[in-house]
Amino acid sequence: MMKLGTRAEVRVGALILFCLLAPIRGMAQAGSETVEKGGFRLHSLLHAIGEETYELKRASGDELMMNISSELTDRSNKRLVTATLRMKADLSPVGFEQKRTAAPTATIPAPTVTVDSVEFTSGTATVREGETTRAITPAQKFFVGFDASPVSVQMMMVRYWASHGKPAGLAILRAVPGAPDAEIRAVGSDNISVEGRPVALTRYTVANIVFGREILWVNAQGQLAALMTFAGGLPFEAVRSEYEPALNELFQAGVAQEMRNLASIEKQVPPERTGTFAIVGATLVDGTGRPPMLNSVVIVRDGRIVAAGRLREVQIPEEMAIVNAHGQTLLPGLWEMHIHFSGVEFGPALLAAGITTARDCGGEFEFLTTERDEIEQRHGLGPRLLLAGLVDASGITGFGAVTADTPDEARTVVDKYKAAGFQQIKLYTYLNPAVIGALSSEAHRVGMSVTGHVPNSVSTYEGVEAGMDQINHLNYVSRLLRPQGSTGPTDFSSAEVKKAIQFLVEHHTVVDPTASWGEMAGHSKDMDVTTFEPGILKAPYTLSTKYMAMGVPATDSTRVHARLAENISVIGALYKAGVPIVAGSDTGLVGYGLDRELELYVQAGMTPMAAIQSATIAAARAMKLDGDSGTIEAGKRADMILVNGNPVDKIKDIRNVAKVVTNGRMYDSGKLWESVGFKP
Repeated sequence: MMKLGTRAEVRVGALILFCLLAPIRGMAQAGSETVEKGGFRLHSLLHAIGEETYELKRASGDELMMNISSELTDRSNKRLVTATLRMKADLSPVGFEQKRTAAPTATIPAPTVTVDSVEFTSGTATVREGETTRAITPAQKFFVGFDASPVSVQMMMVRYWASHGKPAGLAILRAVPGAPDAEIRAVGSDNISVEGRPVALTRYTVANIVFGREILWVNAQGQLAALMTFAGGLPFEAVRSEYEPALNELFQAGVAQEMRNLASIEKQVPPERTGTFAIVGATLVDGTGRPPMLNSVVIVRDGRIVAAGRLREVQIPEEMAIVNAHGQTLLPGLWEMHIHFSGVEFGPALLAAGITTARDCGGEFEFLTTERDEIEQRHGLGPRLLLAGLVDASGITGFGAVTADTPDEARTVVDKYKAAGFQQIKLYTYLNPAVIGALSSEAHRVGMSVTGHVPNSVSTYEGVEAGMDQINHLNYVSRLLRPQGSTGPTDFSSAEVKKAIQFLVEHHTVVDPTASWGEMAGHSKDMDVTTFEPGILKAPYTLSTKYMAMGVPATDSTRVHARLAENISVIGALYKAGVPIVAGSDTGLVGYGLDRELELYVQAGMTPMAAIQSATIAAARAMKLDGDSGTIEAGKRADMILVNGNPVDKIKDIRNVAKVVTNGRMYDSGKLWESVGFKP
C-alpha cells in the first residue's frame, strides 16, 4: 500500500493531474467535440438499481459543460436525475443545475420534481436547494454539489481539488448556512483486474458531503472508478461501467478502509474506565420493573456486573476505582431494535445516545460481519451488533444482493446467514409464499427467528402463520386491524380488531413500530422539526439539513396529524393487550431517533418505565438474550448508562446520557458525540 507523502504519491498525483487536464488543453482545436464520456452502474446494498452517464464537452469560449443523466429504481420507486455542470477551463464552476424527478406512487399520484441550482452573477453565487435560496460570495477555492448530487459531479470535484493545490478544506456552496468544507484525503492505492489487465487506482476518503466518509477510487486518467457511501443513509455504490466485474474487490477494499476510519475515531475517544470499577451513588433503575433504588452501588469486573444494590448492602473493595454518580440515574444500556448500520460513524453516535446493543435490519453482509467482529473481538467503538439477514426476491424491484426465488434457494440463504452468526432472517417485500415458508422453517430449524416486512404475497395473518416471529413497522399491524378498503379511524371496540390483536397475543408476535421514523419522514412541513426532535440542533450539517428538508406539504397537515394520532392509538392498544413491543427508529436521526420512539410510546399510554423496558429487557427477551443482558443484575453484561435526570419520572430525560458503559468499558457521551461531528 502506498504511504501518503511519499515520492511515489507525488508522481502519481502529478500523472493524474496531467491526464485529467491534457484533454482540456487540447480542446482549442476540438471545437464542440466530446472531451470525455462515461457511465456508472448504481447499486444499493450491492444490488444494481440503475445507471448514470455523463458527457463532458467544450461549450462557448473556454467553458466546459458536463451533461449528466441517471435513472434508478429503488424498491419499485423510480427516480430520474438530469444535471448540467458548467466550468471554466481550470474546472472552476460557473453554473450548476440538477433536476430530480420521482415517479408517481400509490400515495403520491403525480410526479414530484426537485430543482437544485447554483448561478453566478458578478461574483455572487445564488444557491437554490428545493425551496431554500441563498446568495453567497464564494471562497477563493470552492466547488458545487449537494448531498444528492450525481457521482459525476463528485468526480469533477476531486479533479478540481487536485488541480488547485489539494486544499485541506474545499468550500461547497449550499443554500443552508453552516456547511463545513469538504475534506478530501488520498489514503492509499488498490490494484484491480479488469478483463485480465491490471488497473491501478488511488483511494480517497471524502468527508462532509454526507454523514461519514465516502470512499472514492480514481484511475490514472483522473476518472472516477468507484464511489461507496457507507453512512449517508442506506449503503450506496457507484462503479464505472467497465469496472463492474471488480465491484467485489473494491467493496472489500472499502470495508478495510472503513476499519481504518474506525481506528482513527477510536484514538479520539479512549475509554475512561475499563477492568474493575464501581459506580456509586446513582439512583438505580435496574430494568426489572422494581422501584428505583436510591444511593446504589454497581460493581463491574472484566465486562460483567458482579454486584448491584444499595450502598449499605454492597461492599466496595479497597483501592477500587470509584465513579461518583450522585444526582444521576443508572439504567441498563438501551437496545436499538431497528437500525441500518451503514458506516463506522454509527457506532460512536449510537453509544453516545446510550445504545449498547443494536439490531441491524438489513445491510451489507461483509461490512456488517466485519464491523460486528471488530466490536466483539477487538473492542471496536460501537454497540454490540445483532444481525437480521435481509432476503428478497431477485429482480430490479428486489432489495439487496441476497435473494431467494425457490425453497431450495431459501434454505441455502438461511444456512449462509446462520454460518456467519446472524440471529435472524429478515423477510422483504417480493418473496413468494413457498419461499416465505421455507425461509421460516429452515430458520427455526437452525435456531434463528424470523422478522421483517410482511411480503406483498401474503396477509399479515398469513405471514405470522407461515412463521414470522416479529414484524417490522406498524403499518403491517395497522393493515391487520383495518377492514379492506377502510379509510376511517380504527374502531378498537370492534370484534374484528379485537380478534386481530388477540391473534398477535396468542402468537407472541413481537412488533417494532418505528413510529418515530414515520413521524420524521411524514410530518407536515408547517411543523418545526425541532419541536419533536430537538436532537436535530446537535446533529452535524450533513444530517440536520437532510432531516430538516423532509416532510409533506403543509396542505396535507390535517391528514398527517390524523395518521400520527392513529399510530399512537394502535401502539396503545397493542401495549394494553400485551403484545410485545420493542423500540427501533429505522433510518431516523441516528441515536436520537430511539429517544423519540420512547417519547411516542409514552404518548401512546405506556408508563415511562414500560417505554424504557421496550428498549431494554423486552428487547432482550425478543432476542432470547434476557439471561445475559437487558437489566442491571449480577452476572449480566456490563451495559449501562448514566443519565442526568430521571427518565422514569420524565421520559425526555433519556436524552441526557452522560456516560455509557458498553461491555465493561465506560465512555463520556459528549466526547463520543463530538468524535462524529455532533455537538455534545
